[in-house]
Amino acid sequence: ERRGSPPASRPSWMTSPALGLLPVALCAGALLALTRRSWTTRRWHTPLPILRDDREYGSQTVALAAVVSEKDQDPLLEDASAKTRQQIVEEAFLKDLETQGEMLGLSRDMWTKMQSPARYLGNELGAFHKQWESVDVRMALAYPEIYEVGISNVGHIALYTAINREEDLLCDRCYLPLPDMAAVLEEQEKPLFAVESQRPLGDFDTIGISLAYELGGCNCIHMMHLGRIPKTWKERLEQEPDGPFDPSKGSHPLMFAGGPTATGNPEPFADFFDFFAIGDGEDCLPEIGQCLKRCREERLNRVDTLFKLCTEVTGIYVPMFYDQAPGWGGAVFPIREGVPERVLRRVSTPDPSAQFTLQPYLPAVHDRLTVEIRRGCTRGCRFCQPGMLTRPARDVEPEKVISAVEEGVREMGYNEFSLLSLSCSDYLALPSVGLEIKNRLKNENVTLSLPSQRVDRFDDNIANIIGGTKKSSITFAPEAGTQRLRDIINKGLTNEELLRGVKTAFERGWSTVKLYFMIGLPGETDADVLGIAETVKWLQKECDTRKRKLKVHLTISNFTPKPHTPFQWHTVSSSDFERKQRMLKRAFRNLKPGSCKVNYTPFRISAMEDFIGRGDRRLCAVMLKAWENGAQNDAWWEGTDEAFASWDKAIEDSGLTWKYRQVEDGEWDVLEKLGDERYRGQGGHGKGRIDRGVLQEERLDRPLPWDHINTGVSKFWLKSDLQRAMEAVTVPDCSHHVCSECGVCGDDFGDNVVVEPPPLPAFDGTCEKDIAKTQKVRIKFAKLGSMACVGHLDTLRLMERAYRRAALPISVTGSEFNARPRVTSALTLPLGWTSESEILEIVLTKHMDVDDIKTQLNAKMPDGMPILDVEEFPLYHMTGKLRESVAEVVSEHELLVQVALDPVAQDAPDAPDADDADDAAAPGGPRDVDWRAVAQATLALPELQLEKTSKRGKTQYFDARRQLLGLEHVPEAQLPAHKGFA
Repeated sequence: ERRGSPPASRPSWMTSPALGLLPVALCAGALLALTRRSWTTRRWHTPLPILRDDREYGSQTVALAAVVSEKDQDPLLEDASAKTRQQIVEEAFLKDLETQGEMLGLSRDMWTKMQSPARYLGNELGAFHKQWESVDVRMALAYPEIYEVGISNVGHIALYTAINREEDLLCDRCYLPLPDMAAVLEEQEKPLFAVESQRPLGDFDTIGISLAYELGGCNCIHMMHLGRIPKTWKERLEQEPDGPFDPSKGSHPLMFAGGPTATGNPEPFADFFDFFAIGDGEDCLPEIGQCLKRCREERLNRVDTLFKLCTEVTGIYVPMFYDQAPGWGGAVFPIREGVPERVLRRVSTPDPSAQFTLQPYLPAVHDRLTVEIRRGCTRGCRFCQPGMLTRPARDVEPEKVISAVEEGVREMGYNEFSLLSLSCSDYLALPSVGLEIKNRLKNENVTLSLPSQRVDRFDDNIANIIGGTKKSSITFAPEAGTQRLRDIINKGLTNEELLRGVKTAFERGWSTVKLYFMIGLPGETDADVLGIAETVKWLQKECDTRKRKLKVHLTISNFTPKPHTPFQWHTVSSSDFERKQRMLKRAFRNLKPGSCKVNYTPFRISAMEDFIGRGDRRLCAVMLKAWENGAQNDAWWEGTDEAFASWDKAIEDSGLTWKYRQVEDGEWDVLEKLGDERYRGQGGHGKGRIDRGVLQEERLDRPLPWDHINTGVSKFWLKSDLQRAMEAVTVPDCSHHVCSECGVCGDDFGDNVVVEPPPLPAFDGTCEKDIAKTQKVRIKFAKLGSMACVGHLDTLRLMERAYRRAALPISVTGSEFNARPRVTSALTLPLGWTSESEILEIVLTKHMDVDDIKTQLNAKMPDGMPILDVEEFPLYHMTGKLRESVAEVVSEHELLVQVALDPVAQDAPDAPDADDADDAAAPGGPRDVDWRAVAQATLALPELQLEKTSKRGKTQYFDARRQLLGLEHVPEAQLPAHKGFA
């Protein structure tokens, strides 16, 4: 790439407005044939839809042949082997002329200007595409986060699969669009759509939104706004037409929410949703769909439909049938006869086979196969809401886990998998299951990772199963810096167990360990806070050797009290969080430089989470005003000052500043009397008890906004456990010890299910990287239709997983830490361009017939990316030297550019050169220009100075004439019978 000075002048034909996009098109034309060393200069111009066809790539030439783009997945590619390349290209080209390159009613130019447009296409491997008219009920699952976050959520995928497994139900997905897509939708006056059917959200019968955290409420409101759906259930009810509920006849969809935040306390969001699904959804959501089907058959209206839902489907809470009583602390009570007084939380058995049915083309936040091994946790950590909301604990049968991982790795092509649970180490079969999986997939080049786990259970058996072809990270969560505080929160971890676990990890090869701690816990003193730094220093001292040093990555979170936990009555002041963070920062300065990296959670985020998480219906107005003020993506920690300004104004406008100040200033330290000797034991007649007797704390008996949600854990038990926290008494895990009588186990929620661990199999050793280079093949494939919106790096990732699904023996590099497959691409295809000649070169460890490679790969490729040809090439020169890769041998390629003309322009452009002006200019406008003369004059130019903008925003100039090997005009009459198609 050459950088030159700005050209002194340019021919008038290059700047004529009559040509519209012609200057851009000629810039692309100036790159018709690029030498390999300067091909990256294509990036400066606006991508145009292009279809490439190779010619003689075996002799180091690649040619581009035609311009195509498509609106939808092209059915003509379903049987690519039955059609010639000429037929594929011609049909695709003609279809593009018909649709003008549009998808979803948006021009191709709009799509290519978006960041990663593939997130909106719904064409992932495993996506369900049911016929709209073939089902009775149409549901959509909306995730109020960007695609990469939502597609990583195991529950989101499991619910999507569970609904679509019902023949008479349809379920599509929708994600929060990035600002660029949201702006396009607003500008084009188009509503937010579901990615599979590409239909507006308003067309669906019901839409479920996942509430995974407190600050996601504004994102939910924003999605309703983009979908042109009224934001509150009252507005939707007011606009409901007379007669049966039917979105096809003007009804708005029934909006509902689920997820941990909705289950814990739905009241701060009650105005926005018609109903809530409380608890696990795998059984509940299909039942909702079937109930809606019956409601439609009975021709029920909107209100009666909701009444039938909450009376026939367990776990459904409909806010319109409950009201907040003044003076009762925000608690709500039924106002319609027949609805449940307390809504029962649903409990489902985890199904690993339903949790990995989708494979995204974009890199997800957790870009790996994830299989749930245990749902629920009975450890009893007093700060942990998920541990209380997911009881009882339910282990998955070991053979189901093993089969799911084995099937998932081979069917989805992942090279990394994770076993998921709130506490993986409490799955007693983990060592046996992990070793069996490692043994079965020993030659698959896969890596196992585990989420944060119990450090006291980490041993050599677990260390054997973690890792693979690359070293995964390891994370422990001591939570508190002293033994005293860990007993108060019932962590059940001693200093000796902490050291043994960290030391085992260090000795087994992990030089960096991630540790999670919290500050602001009930009963915490400054000594407990400083104990975090002292613990890290002690661990490093015990683990460091002369040759290796332990590095620690710390995350310091602020404790946020959650509903349905023993600490649900507690509050911490923001000023106390700020003071403790400053204290820790000073303490960590005494550690060795570079030995410890610390991240802190913003304390204002924690205060806002607490304010919303334990709020009542009055917060609905605050949330709506905050969204109107611009609050969105508040938990991303980006632009926090603007987000807090929006919330502060909304709180003030709603008259709840006093309530927020209570949270921010710390309303009540529930362990303020910690150490008072009058509080003792479980003495008879309530003597020495915080929940009854002469020392009873009346504030514990006040109604709470979430009392109508029956999670199974009794309020009496929560108060009793708070008493035990005051005495620093730990409670053992009831899954493996005596029952703690929390109230969950029984007919409504079931009992703990703990499987017996199978015998520990012999460890066959880690995977041996197969670095042999036996055969080199070049694979040519097409990239058509909506697949043009999948970027180059994502295409390479897609192809890599296709090779794994096709069981091709790909050779890998010999890297000790991260072995990569030997795959090379010829050229990068810009986003939005379609192609009929993408070339990848792979090296195999075993020799295979090229026809078998083509057949096996075609069976695993997505629609729009057929394998067209596979050829074998020698690995070595006759001298024994390794031959160059395909990326090194490409010398030139040819583009065919479709020029877009300005229909308004009337004046013809001047010829590029005065000598050719008479030939090029014509009175009839741009379409009458002698383009052949323009091409000849361009080739006659000594230089062709063009400009581009660098990634840093600087304007750069380069001479495109040096890269231009040829330029000719192809009349429309000759398309698509141009030589590139022949």
